[in-house]
Amino acid sequence: MASPNQNPPDPSETSYITMSASAVAKPTTNTGVAGDDADLIGSHCQYTYCNQLDFLPFLCQSCHKTFCLDHRTESSHTCSQAGAWAERKRLAALARPSAGEGKRMRELVSQKPCADDTCKTIVGTSLVPGVHCPTCNRDYCLKHRLKEDHDCASKIPIGARPGGAASAQATKFAEGAKSALERFKIWGAAKKEAASRSLPKPKPSSASARVVAVNALKKTAKGDDKLAPEKRVYVYVEAEAETAKAKFPKGQFFYSRDWVIGRVLDAAAKSLQVQNINNQSNDERDRLRVFHVEGGRLLDFNEKVGTALVSGNTIVLLRGVGQPPDLIEL
Repeated sequence: MASPNQNPPDPSETSYITMSASAVAKPTTNTGVAGDDADLIGSHCQYTYCNQLDFLPFLCQSCHKTFCLDHRTESSHTCSQAGAWAERKRLAALARPSAGEGKRMRELVSQKPCADDTCKTIVGTSLVPGVHCPTCNRDYCLKHRLKEDHDCASKIPIGARPGGAASAQATKFAEGAKSALERFKIWGAAKKEAASRSLPKPKPSSASARVVAVNALKKTAKGDDKLAPEKRVYVYVEAEAETAKAKFPKGQFFYSRDWVIGRVLDAAAKSLQVQNINNQSNDERDRLRVFHVEGGRLLDFNEKVGTALVSGNTIVLLRGVGQPPDLIEL
């Protein structure tokens, strides 16, 4: 009749709980009067056809009825409100605030090294709480809490907008860069002017004059006789006299339209007896460059002949004029 000794279940983990003795009413006799025997304190199981008297009955947290040990679960007494307790538990869990809700990130992740570059002290602990500097927006240990101790003036505030010391430092840097760019442009302009004084003038620009000049050029141009005529580009080639060993550092040549300018430079330098140490030096003062007279620009080593030149054009070998952007952009 009575339930055996057992450990009471955790109310938060099961749909039933053990009722305390004080919460259990005395059972009534057949005459409707409560019994005087203390041993008869208990409650009858409310499951249909059971009605067993249990001194320590169980209360179902879904339907709120009392049951004996055998019928304490929802499935065993076919609970009319099955799942009600589980649903209340789920809603209660959703109503609880999540971890960190309403807190700033600095409060959640509090332990970190002191922001001073030379300090390895961990701040945000119970012993070293840390001090936040509102100027540079960093956290420091007690030793580096003062602005002069962590060199606050030289630090750009985290998340700062333009203004104040950070803006002044950025402005100073921009002015220095602008000054350097201006000097570079002046140097480039001087280079371009010096180069233009020694460059030949473009050949006749009219269509008829170009046809006549190209036909004459084809008769005198030198090159690889095995190269198919449709692949040939006929050009005038010159070099600065002071860089060449030949008495007249100029000539007429044809090259394959599939060659790159770097290969044309090597071939032209060899033909005009110009010293070529491009593969031995990275100093622009020693390197040769190819200047296209009609285009008014330096040609890049990787450009194709068929793209950069046409028959009748003039190219000049120059030394120490810098990379192509010097004469293109400046």
